[in-house]
Amino acid sequence: MPRLFTGIEIPAEIGLALSSFRGGLPGARWIDPENYHITLRFIGDIDERMADDVCSFLGERRQRTPLAITIDGLDSFGGGKPRAVFARTSGNGELNELQGEQERLLRQAGLPPETRKFTPHITLARLKHVSPIDVADYIATRGHFPKLTFTAHRFVLYSSRASVGGGPYVIEAAYPLS
Repeated sequence: MPRLFTGIEIPAEIGLALSSFRGGLPGARWIDPENYHITLRFIGDIDERMADDVCSFLGERRQRTPLAITIDGLDSFGGGKPRAVFARTSGNGELNELQGEQERLLRQAGLPPETRKFTPHITLARLKHVSPIDVADYIATRGHFPKLTFTAHRFVLYSSRASVGGGPYVIEAAYPLS
């Protein structure tokens, strides 16, 4: 039973730039740069028949142009109980539209609705038992974040092994944005 999600790949040069932010936060489990991505829609563990349906439904999306994506800073999820440090993206109108379309298509395929609000980001580290003060200090000391921009020419369907997260991820299908 594959665990699937859709996402935008991060180019190697952007991944290299983001990897320079690794370290300096005790208790963080850093994601390997080759596993950086922007999750569009988590699908979860599904059977092979549903996986085939997902591939078909994603192929029925409307044509889109490549997406310009800007990464403009660091942030964290979890507030008083931080669980991840991430690079945030800005100017996400087209990315939000793509995610919304995928949500509609996957619901038509029979998947339950996604319950979490879509927040486009690239997870850099997963956190467990890390102080919110340490996370705030980590982000504050990296305040000078150079904007990073790239163009996404496709989105992909990833699979992952059942694990705590962080990869390795395998591209099962690719869908061009042109």
